[in-house]
Amino acid sequence: MATKFLLTHGYFLKDDPKEQVIMKPYVPLGLLYISAFLKQHSKEHEVFDSTFYSIEDLKQKIVSYQPTCIAMYVNLMTRINVLKVIKWMIGNEETKNIRIILGGPEVKHHATELLNYGASIICVGEGEQSMLELFEHFENNNSIPTNIDGTIVKSGNEIITNKERALLKNINELPAPNRNAIDLNLYLNAWKEKHGYSTISVSTMRGCPYTCKWCSRAVYGGTYRRRSAELVVKELKEIKQNYNPDKFWFVDDVFTISHKWLKEFADEVKKEKLNISYEIITRADRMNDEVIDLLKQSGCYRVWIGAESGSQKIIDAMDRRVDVQMVRDMIIKTKAAGIEAGTFIMLGYPGETKEDIKETIHHLKTANPSFYTMTVAYPIKGTPLFEETKEQQITAIDWELQTDRDIDFKRLHSKKFYEHALRWVYNEVEFTRTKSFGKKTKLKLKSLLSQGLMKVESLK
Repeated sequence: MATKFLLTHGYFLKDDPKEQVIMKPYVPLGLLYISAFLKQHSKEHEVFDSTFYSIEDLKQKIVSYQPTCIAMYVNLMTRINVLKVIKWMIGNEETKNIRIILGGPEVKHHATELLNYGASIICVGEGEQSMLELFEHFENNNSIPTNIDGTIVKSGNEIITNKERALLKNINELPAPNRNAIDLNLYLNAWKEKHGYSTISVSTMRGCPYTCKWCSRAVYGGTYRRRSAELVVKELKEIKQNYNPDKFWFVDDVFTISHKWLKEFADEVKKEKLNISYEIITRADRMNDEVIDLLKQSGCYRVWIGAESGSQKIIDAMDRRVDVQMVRDMIIKTKAAGIEAGTFIMLGYPGETKEDIKETIHHLKTANPSFYTMTVAYPIKGTPLFEETKEQQITAIDWELQTDRDIDFKRLHSKKFYEHALRWVYNEVEFTRTKSFGKKTKLKLKSLLSQGLMKVESLK
């Protein structure tokens, strides 16, 4: 029987009530890059994009396709489902002999647990070359390989950690993601129905050289590697021709990190007469007047500028290496140029006081971003934040049913305090933004209630 792989990721939108409300699903780009690479080398495989299906649909696919190996992408959102699939496969007569390969940002720091749970191979870091070598191994041998770079395996009771997979130096050599392997119309329609426009995600770079303590860099590391502007524009043109989305979403960590590349990109878009509308994430210290102009010229309609806090003390504790005033200035300048400006806020970071939160409220009121998202900080295993809070962690999570998002640690105040603080920030900021007297009254009352609940929590 021919060797064949099944690639999947175990995310089921139907099981995620919050995401059903938000309804901003993105294609599994990592799997599609691996699919394109295997296809380039004529390796038989299929992609089962589980997003719009159920776990039962995935099980049926595994039974009917009978792959040599199933490779599953694992992150914080999918780990619990992946564990369910592994448990089912091992206990099922028709699937118990299929090799289980796991990759993605969650596997590096949970390798031993995943192998003990039933995974056959852990694939750490960039997956293209490792997956190809695994495929070639299983073409000739059914045993678990113990010497492939970038893999961690179990032999008897021994965990074997092989040499780290060298990162690809020139990612221009990679083929574009194999979007034909999935039904992109499901995504386009979901966006269109919920938001009135469709969007497709695109990656132009790998790695991030910055040192934010809460951020995981388990897959692409701390480097900066980028595809040429010419290749990116070529991919955008092909997507336009094949799918004609209304907008694009660049998933890069810091889209404007290289001003030279951005200029080349803007020039290429102009040269190809490519009419696009796109959204990005970046940092305030990689923005300036010229960058804003280049973004505007090339079709950028929304920029997310990381802030995380309005307190310089907290930003420094995070090792963000950015000035909070610069963040405000860049949000204001971006909006003045006619581009929407969003930002991210994180409360509950170690050492954060009520005064720091007040500074965040001032920051949001002053900068007045078009959009902002907020969350309470949580430590992801493998990050500096996790290591710094390791001794202060006060919750023992059920590994099969919970993720790192459920880990709590001893903060200056309780987690509940910061959850009330989220509502305080929101109500105070929205009080400033609304003009309706009735809404203002309700928001102020809710703000006072939140502060009262924060006070109760601080006295416990």
